[in-house]
Amino acid sequence: MSALYDKGRESFLKGEISWNTDNIKAVLVDTDAYIVNLATHQFITDVTGITATSPNLSSKTTTTGIANAASALFTAVTGNVSEALVLYQDSGTAATSRLIAYIDSASGLPVTPNGGDIQITWDTGTNKIFKL
Repeated sequence: MSALYDKGRESFLKGEISWNTDNIKAVLVDTDAYIVNLATHQFITDVTGITATSPNLSSKTTTTGIANAASALFTAVTGNVSEALVLYQDSGTAATSRLIAYIDSASGLPVTPNGGDIQITWDTGTNKIFKL
């Protein structure tokens, strides 16, 4: 069910999210602790069951409305099995950090943390991470 959050789409259209210039991060999520609601969830505070948070995504591109970035590295990950990724705009304050995308159908998911690093390599297909 990988998809964009409705409020994230709205924020892109309002100019509240800039893929190229904003700090965009990913979190690994345990779906036993988080039930996604694409229609109503808006901020990272709505997401429970976060196992790890990535640094800011780098080398972001937006060619033809397709979002892409360099691979993301989660370091020294421990905790529960993670079945999904959530992308969000990090404003510096969780209550205003907007949700962008929920990804639960990707190569390598679910992932079982073992204290080591976990690298996320984004899809190389037509739509990369996602397409607006």
